[in-house]
Amino acid sequence: MKPRWAFGLTFVGAVLVAGGIFYGLVLLLDFKEIDSTAKLDAKTLFDLVKLSFGVVAGAGALVALVVAYRRQRVDEAGAHREATRLHTERFSQAVDKLGSDSPAVRLGGVHALAGLADDAPDDNQRQTCVDVLCAYLQLPHTPDPGNDPADQEEHHRYLAFRKVRHTILRLISSHYRHPQGTHRSWQGCDLDLVGVIIDADMDFSGASFSGGVVDFSGASFSGGVVDFSGASFSGGAVDFSRATFSSGVVDFSGASFSGGAVDFSRATFSSGLMDFSYVAFSGGAVMFSDAAFCGGGVHFGDAVFSGSGVSFGGATFSDGAVSFGGATFSDGAVSFGGATFSDGAVDFGGATFSGGALYFSGAMGPAPAGLLDLVSVPPSGSAGSVALPAHWTSPRP
Repeated sequence: MKPRWAFGLTFVGAVLVAGGIFYGLVLLLDFKEIDSTAKLDAKTLFDLVKLSFGVVAGAGALVALVVAYRRQRVDEAGAHREATRLHTERFSQAVDKLGSDSPAVRLGGVHALAGLADDAPDDNQRQTCVDVLCAYLQLPHTPDPGNDPADQEEHHRYLAFRKVRHTILRLISSHYRHPQGTHRSWQGCDLDLVGVIIDADMDFSGASFSGGVVDFSGASFSGGVVDFSGASFSGGAVDFSRATFSSGVVDFSGASFSGGAVDFSRATFSSGLMDFSYVAFSGGAVMFSDAAFCGGGVHFGDAVFSGSGVSFGGATFSDGAVSFGGATFSDGAVSFGGATFSDGAVDFGGATFSGGALYFSGAMGPAPAGLLDLVSVPPSGSAGSVALPAHWTSPRP
């Protein structure tokens, strides 16, 4: 229909509706016998006309409001489609750069993908960008050929591509520190770092792990500092199972474990430092089951075990130093059931036991230093419980 016909019909319809309302009001006045002794004067008729057209205008405004709302919804849907289309185009260009033979171009692709994740129209598209960056880290890469003069070109190429990997690791951790819901925040996104070689600094300090899955299973921590100090683990899952800690520092000092699950089961601690000092274990589950502590240092100094379930069941303490000096056991359950201890590998000297449960049932090897002094005289009224293997408590022949 042509616009002039549409406007004409609308005008005629409005006049007819107004006339109908006017006639109805006149009948209503007569039906109610309001001031029936007097005739309707010109002023009253004029007021009725104004009222009739006011009702029509109000109805028209309501219709206009509905039409405007519908138009806004259509415009928003169109804008979202356009944003998605532009995001897809930029995503394809960034991925193409990531596959370039030039390290500099790949580096540009990394920053382009990170920027796309920040500007993504929705969480699914942000997750796709993060998945691509994680997948790049999982790709096999040529090892360093060393400083042999004959391989200098390959050595420089290795260093250039290592810069790309290190940049991705840095970007992942830095974006994970931003509070969820704010711009540039990747909190809540899944991080698939299975089997990744982590030989660079990663700063997760103060981050909140309250959703999603962060998977370091099978990863190799072989250099740099990975900092989880002050982080909060209150939901989701963080998996370090089967990871290898062979050098560098992984710092959880001051972190809070109050929910979710953090899994170090079957991990290998062969060198470097794992710092859990001043950590609060107040909920959730932290598992070191079947882990191998064969070197380096793992420190739980001044940690507070007040509600979490912490399991070292089946772990092997054969070398290095695992220290619980100054730790407080006041609630929750800490289990070393079936663990194997060697002399000097684990030290409970200076720890305090006032409640909760300590299980060493089935443990093998000598008792950890300071443990028997810790649990021999529980405080008066303590509701704690301790289970020790018989060969630790029976008198020596």
